[in-house]
Amino acid sequence: MSTDTPVIDEICRLLGPHNPKGIALSAETDIPAELNIDSVGVLDFIMDVEDTFDIEIPMNVVAETHTIGDLVKVVEDRIKKRNA
Repeated sequence: MSTDTPVIDEICRLLGPHNPKGIALSAETDIPAELNIDSVGVLDFIMDVEDTFDIEIPMNVVAETHTIGDLVKVVEDRIKKRNA
């Protein structure tokens, strides 16, 4: 997979255990729909993302985040706020 940022690279790496079929990942990949991750799996994945990037993502933001690209934007915004 060709990626643009270290954030998307890391998110794709963290999705590895949730992608047993080896679906090609891109910014447009709909995490719950295309990877068939249930709500518990999504929460586990989000906790991994939070730990990896040392950020907190509110549940209302998680509910509005569907694609890898959406999540990259959320992570990058949270990192900027943390570092401000």
